[in-house]
Amino acid sequence: MNPLSRLAGRAVDRAVGLPCPAVPYVVRPDVAVVMPDGVVLLGDHYRPAGHDGPLPVVLIRSPYGRAGPAGFLFAAPLARRGFQVFIQSTRGTFGSGGQFRPFLSEHQDGLATVAWLRDQPWCDGQVSMTGGSYLGHTQWAVAPYADPPLRSVSLNITAAKITAAFYQHGAPGIQNALNWTGLVGRQERGLLHVVPNPRQTARMKRALRKVPLQAADVAVAGAPVAFWRDFTGHAPAADEFWAAADHDGADLTRLPPVSMVTGWWDLFLPWQLRDYAAIRAAGVTARLTVGPWLHGEPGELKAIARQDIAWLDHYLGGGAAPEGAPVRVFLQRAGTWLDLPDWPPPAAVGTAYYLRTHGGLSLDAEPGDALPGTFVYNPADPTPSAGGPLLQPPGKQVDNAAIETRPDVLTYTTGPFPGHLDLVGPVSARIFVRTDRQYADLFVRVCDVDVKGVSRNVVDGIRRLCPQTVPATDVQVGDDQILAVDVELYPTAYRVQAGHRIRVQISGGAFPRYARNFGTPEPFGAATRARRCRFEIHCDAQHPAHILLPVLPHR
Repeated sequence: MNPLSRLAGRAVDRAVGLPCPAVPYVVRPDVAVVMPDGVVLLGDHYRPAGHDGPLPVVLIRSPYGRAGPAGFLFAAPLARRGFQVFIQSTRGTFGSGGQFRPFLSEHQDGLATVAWLRDQPWCDGQVSMTGGSYLGHTQWAVAPYADPPLRSVSLNITAAKITAAFYQHGAPGIQNALNWTGLVGRQERGLLHVVPNPRQTARMKRALRKVPLQAADVAVAGAPVAFWRDFTGHAPAADEFWAAADHDGADLTRLPPVSMVTGWWDLFLPWQLRDYAAIRAAGVTARLTVGPWLHGEPGELKAIARQDIAWLDHYLGGGAAPEGAPVRVFLQRAGTWLDLPDWPPPAAVGTAYYLRTHGGLSLDAEPGDALPGTFVYNPADPTPSAGGPLLQPPGKQVDNAAIETRPDVLTYTTGPFPGHLDLVGPVSARIFVRTDRQYADLFVRVCDVDVKGVSRNVVDGIRRLCPQTVPATDVQVGDDQILAVDVELYPTAYRVQAGHRIRVQISGGAFPRYARNFGTPEPFGAATRARRCRFEIHCDAQHPAHILLPVLPHR
């Protein structure tokens, strides 16, 4: 290890809050692994210097390269702590053969790589996997199926049903998808093509408004990108194209011990927390940390590094088991961490706040008949999105004033709370809606309104409506043709301070975070004809529209 690498390693360790041990290691680059179909994937092998016997292996499978930042951030910190690491470039990336079709080949390639590792004289048969985001997906593609099982996994900022974040309840998340398309489409042209810049940001904004959207990848990446073409071409819920990508139907009892880190503003959050609950219900050992982070921001990466190393030290190195409660979450706006026995927290009480006539939000439902609230959604002037769980900043909480004054947004607000209100757990809404078109989106957002009247988003959710999904388990049609729509919002741990109010927004979209609903049956990637849609939001005695909030009793 040369002096420059040693200095860079120390800087990385300090940045993530790790001690700086001096365990020397050697790296063998470009190790070839032949897949069953003959394609050759390349990996870099990190091994403690001077150790000749077989050791456990930490496998990292990544589409983001092996040298440079990928090696410094993912592999080298583990190697400096005495772990043997094999970091492999996924198919079609950074020297590995084949075509990169994200999410579609990681199952077969991952299992073949694990089998190859176990055949190597330097591996003692024990294999763990680690990493986050796409690196977490590559673990889901292997962990429930490996035989014999892996020793442990770290399923960070990812989800078993990875496509749920692309099409949130049917609504294509084009802003996150196109940002990632630009990243993977440009990443092998050098670091300058990966780092965001004003020109690229402007190019992204223009591309998101392209009609049709099919060729937006060329605008941001300079060439067609396979993922974007797959994303725009395979959106319907019944499309089997993504079957190889999703692992929510796997046998979870086959999983090894699981470590998870995520953030309240991470785009994979709802599905990752659902994964955690299912993993624990299957009897598998698991730990979960949820902090106040956007996807991949420094605080989140720091927490991942620290928790992963402790997890690997226990399961591969024989160190002590991690102490403390299995679930640790950050209570936003309270500045404190909560230790919980499980997720969702058993103590939280689902409390309904009902939409009232003239914009109220109350613990009591509307007592009698009332006229519905109405608005018109216009795809040519779509309701904008602001903040939220984005793949790249800015995201998180923002002032929603500009959105709430629009005529295509309805708001419902409580009175000031006499004391603080801690919301910890899942959030959902039941909205009664009638539209004059069969194709429409229903977007619901919960905001925290402070004593100065500033309204900041806390959680939100969307539901795409079309004849193929109505009626369904979460959408029922009444005799009056009013739809009862259940909307899943993001979960949270959030303190509403004394004197603050809660506000619910209802609109027909959130662009560019989600694709505009053009009001027609055209696929979203090919849609060109825009049609306005009139909404009626009903909140009378026969239609008790409400938001369900997880209130944690005062401790």
